Amino acid sequence: MSSNGSSLEIVSPNNVLANAMLRSVDMVRPRLQATNPDRVAFCVGTQINGAPHLGTSLVQTAAFLLAKQTKRAFGVDTIVRFGALDNAPYDVRLDPETHHAYQQTYFHALGADGVEDLLGKYYRAMFDSLADATGVDYEIETYTAQQADPAFRHEFLATLGRLDQIRWPLAPSHGQVHLRLPCPQCGWAEKRAERTRLLRAGSGGADFAAVCTDHGDYEVAVTADTSAYLDLATLYRNLVKERLAVRDHVTLPVMVKGGDWAYGCQLVDEAFAQLPGLAPPPRVFTPMVLTDTGAKLSKSLIRDGRVAPPPGARPWMLDVTDWDGDTDSFVDAMVWLVGRMLADPKHFYRSYTTAELDRIMTGRPATTTTPRAREMNLYRRYFDLVAAGTKTIEVRVCYPNLRTLKVGDHIRFVCGRDDALTKVKRVARYATFEEMLDTEGPERVNPTSPRDQQLANIRRIYGPDKEALGVLAIEIELLNAPA
Repeated sequence: MSSNGSSLEIVSPNNVLANAMLRSVDMVRPRLQATNPDRVAFCVGTQINGAPHLGTSLVQTAAFLLAKQTKRAFGVDTIVRFGALDNAPYDVRLDPETHHAYQQTYFHALGADGVEDLLGKYYRAMFDSLADATGVDYEIETYTAQQADPAFRHEFLATLGRLDQIRWPLAPSHGQVHLRLPCPQCGWAEKRAERTRLLRAGSGGADFAAVCTDHGDYEVAVTADTSAYLDLATLYRNLVKERLAVRDHVTLPVMVKGGDWAYGCQLVDEAFAQLPGLAPPPRVFTPMVLTDTGAKLSKSLIRDGRVAPPPGARPWMLDVTDWDGDTDSFVDAMVWLVGRMLADPKHFYRSYTTAELDRIMTGRPATTTTPRAREMNLYRRYFDLVAAGTKTIEVRVCYPNLRTLKVGDHIRFVCGRDDALTKVKRVARYATFEEMLDTEGPERVNPTSPRDQQLANIRRIYGPDKEALGVLAIEIELLNAPA
């Protein structure tokens, strides 16, 4: 690849949003100032209906980088929450008599194990790599698990009292919300819910009637604890999800969405306005990937043969599994690309054609002399000990992205603008913090603090639920101290 500096230059005009900020990440500052949360969760959802394309990977990478920058800029803990939308349509068919469309979700077609296989095939390795590269942990929740949560179902049931008011924002052309309740016998549901009717609604639950093309009329009771599957279409799902999220007074939710969602959120906000008491969460809209015509890059149009692959679109842009390299190299490339976009609000709050992204990526430096390293944030008092070489054991809990940590890996510890590169010499696992301190020796964890004080400090950072994950003692060797 060329390293010509001119090919790396991004030229972006100013815009209203970019003109109001110095940093892209400042989009979250107003709500941070207003609520002072303990943690910020960057929430990103994806339909798990096959291999992702560049636009999907861009949104996911942006979520991790925004979380990293928020942690550094505002000193608040962050996490990425990935919503795996396994209610995406796996198959659609027409009723031969009525011509009503019916659909079956990925969950109903493949089952929980099949969905987990898809997550493992297309997403987990990338998320593990993004977590390593940014120092941000993540959680994955399927839509199936989300809709079964009593809190989600309570929030949904609460909307039914004002269904006449919200149905027009959620379905402005006809007022028929797509509220799908799959047939209990076969799992198929009327795609547009034309014949789904609300029979009764109250504080304890609601009863619906629907029609299956194979099994005829059926009724479904939805309560907080029934197993009836609640398949809400996109706008309705986002309304319920976001209203539930903003009820959390400890964690601030930030919704990270592709740029095309800027249009859809107008309708979600209108529905919010019909349900008083809560304001929508902050949202960040990422750059949209466009074809040469200005349309959004869409695998479905290309797959259906309706349009040809756009000029400048590399095969990996349409299917990231075609990337010429391993997962880590793809993630490093995406972190580099999205990092350049986030460097200036003018570069982030805009769209890019595939040809322009190809031009930018062609100019990406091909090699680096710095080893790939996991990033871990440290409080100043601990960072200074690592940088001085006197703290040789770092303590963590067994978050999913640390389960593969091994001897020879590199860790870059970060505090503010300072960082220190280290190499892993040993990884030991323990059941409790007491066992870890008694075995490793408190002086190696923090030579300036007695054992009991260390134990108290560690448990202020990691509560009992985190300690239950297991404890890691990571022996490190300092490779370079901060300048």
